[in-house]
Amino acid sequence: MAQHDLSVNVPQTLDPVYANRIQVAYKEDEFTFMFLHEIPGTNQARAKSIVSITPKHAKNLLAVLSKSMKDYEEKFGSIQPPEEKGGSSNVTMRGYS
Repeated sequence: MAQHDLSVNVPQTLDPVYANRIQVAYKEDEFTFMFLHEIPGTNQARAKSIVSITPKHAKNLLAVLSKSMKDYEEKFGSIQPPEEKGGSSNVTMRGYS
């Protein structure tokens, strides 16, 4: 794949968001990621952002995340996945049609 420089315009009014949970849904032509902030001590979460991408872009995202995690762990050490309590996970995956 050819690499090229891309100029990105980030508006000064764009605030970063924090998410500690994600829901992933998919259908034939898109993947949708809902980034959530789970409120500690409650059974509630607030949606912070919803992003939909094509399956091809989702596959590219997977490759970028895998390489980034490998690079991170080489630099900072291995990350152990958290133990799941009561079958809960910070990622919920579901398909839809």
